Amino acid sequence: MPDDDLTRLRVVLTTFFALDGFVFAGWVVRIPDIKHQTHASVGSLGLALLGVSAGAVVTMTPTGRLCRRYGSHLVTVVCAVLLSLSVALPPLTHSAPALGAVLLVFGAAYGGINVAFNSAAVGLVAALRRPIMPSFHAAFSLGGMAGSGLGGLVAAHLSPARHLLGLTVIGLLVTAVAGRALLRHRPPVPASPGDPEHVRAERVEKPGSRRPGGHGRAVVLVLGLVALCTAYGEGAMADWGALHFQQDLDASAGVAAVGYSCFALAMTVGRLSGTVLLERLGRTRTIVGGGCVAAAGMLVGSLAPSVWAALLGFAVTGLGLANLFPVAVERAGALAGPGGVAIASTLGYGGMLLGPPAIGFMAGWLSLPAALTSVAVLAAVAAAIGFATRRATEA
Repeated sequence: MPDDDLTRLRVVLTTFFALDGFVFAGWVVRIPDIKHQTHASVGSLGLALLGVSAGAVVTMTPTGRLCRRYGSHLVTVVCAVLLSLSVALPPLTHSAPALGAVLLVFGAAYGGINVAFNSAAVGLVAALRRPIMPSFHAAFSLGGMAGSGLGGLVAAHLSPARHLLGLTVIGLLVTAVAGRALLRHRPPVPASPGDPEHVRAERVEKPGSRRPGGHGRAVVLVLGLVALCTAYGEGAMADWGALHFQQDLDASAGVAAVGYSCFALAMTVGRLSGTVLLERLGRTRTIVGGGCVAAAGMLVGSLAPSVWAALLGFAVTGLGLANLFPVAVERAGALAGPGGVAIASTLGYGGMLLGPPAIGFMAGWLSLPAALTSVAVLAAVAAAIGFATRRATEA
């Protein structure tokens, strides 16, 4: 595939990553309004929201198989359409059970598109022979910031139904344009150095061509644990960070919101610089260094007695965790194709699902600051895994 085609493919895939973050964040900012509309209690709303994670986790492995059979580009477009349509469903519900049901559909589309476009990105990374995976995840983060920002602006002027229907229209329009461009490109795979030039130009991804052996499957599972450790931290910071600032540091609600913003912004900056970092340090040093930095940052963020020290700790944690998930998913995909991406993503979302309730349990048993140190512990575990699997990771 010519370099210009690879560049265009990169732009198109980046668009889908950004669209995913944009649509998901747009839904998240309307959760309080949907809670009021459905008359859901805090407990019933929590159960309904589990539908997103449950739908995503259940769908990821089958999506890997679909990518093998039909190609990751087609599956990406189909899932983008489903995601855009399903985000308009929550405002149509009037009870917590109905909300949970439609969120299962939304979660399935969300999980499916994450496996599909990550699988497509893995092939492009291999074809370009540059570690650009973090840039795609940075696009997701930037899309999320744009979606939440727009949602905050229109929340006072548009009902949830009109706002989320607008997201559907935007999503379908973007998918129509970007999807057409994506389907024109066949997923690339790296050529062997000895291939003739005309063979290298014509090689495409063959479904089912990368099936891991026993050792490869074990490495993929271990990389999935790195993704789990990272996602555990992301989920914990999102759900418990603000409460830590208000309850333990006597911060105002505004400052508490800034705490998570520092974490999210630092993670975005870390991903934007991830390609350069990987080119200079390699995967192993990036995982080990990132895990150690995140562990140190979270110890400061959870145990520091002052607000400003905790804000710094949250930012350092975001920088440390930024590239662990992209590196784990990319390497799992390189070893096992879409199935590897599905395994790593499923374990990662399992960690995000596990994080908030685990923190809550430990906070009730010990204290919230002590519970948040588990994020540091798992970041250190990710660093240890990165070091232990250094040969397989760099191969």
